[in-house]
Amino acid sequence: MGIASQEVIRQLQALIDQVEEPLKKTYQNVHQGYPTETLARFLKAREWNVAKAHKMLLDSLNWRVQSEIDNILAGLPVFAIGVGLSTFDKASVHYYVQSHIQINEYRDRVILPSASKKYGRPITTCVKVLDMTGLKLSALSQIKLMTIISTIDDLNYPEKTNTYYIVNVPYIFSACWKVVKPLLQERTKKKVQVLPGCGRDELLKIMDYASLPHFCRKEGSGSSRHSENGYENCYSLDHHFHQQLYIYIKQQASKREPVAPIKLGSFHVELPEPVAEGTEIAKTIESELHKFGNGNGISGSLNGLKINND
Repeated sequence: MGIASQEVIRQLQALIDQVEEPLKKTYQNVHQGYPTETLARFLKAREWNVAKAHKMLLDSLNWRVQSEIDNILAGLPVFAIGVGLSTFDKASVHYYVQSHIQINEYRDRVILPSASKKYGRPITTCVKVLDMTGLKLSALSQIKLMTIISTIDDLNYPEKTNTYYIVNVPYIFSACWKVVKPLLQERTKKKVQVLPGCGRDELLKIMDYASLPHFCRKEGSGSSRHSENGYENCYSLDHHFHQQLYIYIKQQASKREPVAPIKLGSFHVELPEPVAEGTEIAKTIESELHKFGNGNGISGSLNGLKINND
């Protein structure tokens, strides 16, 4: 990190030192003992502009306080797993958003601090392996949910992912990618790598075999719904990650003394306002999807498909 970078970090730190106590408290859950690395992430997300990074961080801290994000790991766990196999129409948007935020918070407040302690250095980012097994064009009908989750990550968890590795891509992926790619921020596009097959050989260059998700371990293994040869299925709720998360949330909930009856259901966090051109984007996507279907003899599979941007 150069001298210029260190100076702008000091400037941003001086501004954050002036915030009120509720924001200082939630900021501790954000930086987890690594404020320099955290400030650098927000600065990087705003091209190292102190004023813009300051506004971004303040907006994020206020969002955390208003939406009670610090307590989200003390509520009832909600899981939404998978990518290509996900069924995003089986619950309300709020349940999927809550699940996504819970995973983000568990990563930042438990997994990464634990890894930092184990290896004796700050580990504040991760890589993501996205399994596209079972991907269908109908997934794009949930553009509202995709946009909300992407916006929450961009505004409140910036620069937490080094690379997105996409594996097990079906033939339909190229059409979906052409639609989604223009909606991504430029810095996010540069982090996406589409790997051949299950991605095993490429991923083994950056991780050991034991760390590979089950759907990356064997070429031609078929559906990633099931583990093979005893490999642990990371989609299963019996997987140690989901079990540890569930136990952690139950422990956090037991530590809280409710001042009112416990509310069952999802945290209704404040969702980002849709962009002004959202409706036009939805219409464009719908039009392009139907053109793709007509040109590839699969128009029947698109009947009734509507982009949900309400």
